[in-house]
Amino acid sequence: MTPSGLASQPGVIAPSLATSAVKANTRMLAIDALRGLVMLFMLVDHVRETFLLHRQVSDPIDALTVTPDLFFTRLLSTLCAPVFILLTGLSAWLYSQKHSKAQTSVFLLKRGLFLVLLEITFVCFAWNAEFPPKTLWLQVIWCIGICMIVLAGLLHFKRSWLIALGLVIIAGHNLFDGIVLTADSPFFVPWSILHQRSFIDLTEFTRARTTYPVLPWIGVILLGWAMGPWFAKDVAPAERISRLFKVGAGLLVAFVFIRYLNVYGEKPWVQTGDALRTFMSFMSAKKYPPSLMFLMPTIGLGLILLALFEKLQDSRVAATLAIYGGAPMFFYLLHLYVLKGMYLLAMAAWGANQGAYYGFDGLGGIWLWSVLLCAALFFPTRWFAELKQRRRDITWLKYL
Repeated sequence: MTPSGLASQPGVIAPSLATSAVKANTRMLAIDALRGLVMLFMLVDHVRETFLLHRQVSDPIDALTVTPDLFFTRLLSTLCAPVFILLTGLSAWLYSQKHSKAQTSVFLLKRGLFLVLLEITFVCFAWNAEFPPKTLWLQVIWCIGICMIVLAGLLHFKRSWLIALGLVIIAGHNLFDGIVLTADSPFFVPWSILHQRSFIDLTEFTRARTTYPVLPWIGVILLGWAMGPWFAKDVAPAERISRLFKVGAGLLVAFVFIRYLNVYGEKPWVQTGDALRTFMSFMSAKKYPPSLMFLMPTIGLGLILLALFEKLQDSRVAATLAIYGGAPMFFYLLHLYVLKGMYLLAMAAWGANQGAYYGFDGLGGIWLWSVLLCAALFFPTRWFAELKQRRRDITWLKYL
């Protein structure tokens, strides 16, 4: 599963129908637009996971076994989690500009605990429709929650230290790939949470799956926080855009160079004798936990897109995407329950048509329904984004 979702952070203005209000802060519009774009990529991936269960594979981006259409559809969604978590760190910094560090820490701690609770209740139920659940899937919402809790403590250190720590974690965590612990080790549970994707037995009837080991993602949220000063009010947009382009392009160039060497940060890519398959092998990277070769291109592209959205802040496309990005947790929960409802209704009406599942014959149906859902869910998402702006006095709304 690739759940993806991010609670909208205070300090990131959700767009309303008043375009002039949105234009008043273009850096915020760019952040919401980028978040909105990757949420739509996420929707495509979740439609795939709902209605393509009969084409289950161990790894949807295994270049040597999966079909190219499935590979590139899945590859599109790899942008989601890195961007979500990077923007979480950035949004936390923006929040801190109107609050003390102590207040920011408390807010992040509460928000992080809320997300962890949300993951093991409403999100898990949306995937499994089981109560009590046999498996607690600790996915991206859990991961963001843990990262926020860690950031709540680390944000009191110097920015230079956080940059160094974030880079060391992202660049160096693959050195630990060979450490695999078993359930009889006293360090099995903490290591599974940090770096090893595992099942953890909780009770006789329930287990947890650490789908998103959190260590590399902690590095990502730290870098998101550290780039916050680029978005200070006194920084000229042209200067910020230039920095985003340069760092983003630098990460993409560095990725190509390091990946070509085939020595670190990912399993080796191979020359298959087929140009397309070779390219797929070159681009294939591990997400659970995310390898260095996974994070460099996705963060690099995310920064470039963020710069582009700030340059294109007057466009209708950016304003529309910012609607989705203005109420991301609402959209995340809504689309999960809509998809589960659609699947259960289809099974009730037509039964299994693909072995034990109901599903589409190919990815054409996945993309068609993704487009239809994007359009249908726009209106409730816009309503909720505007509600958050009108009713700032309702405290619990900021958590969605």
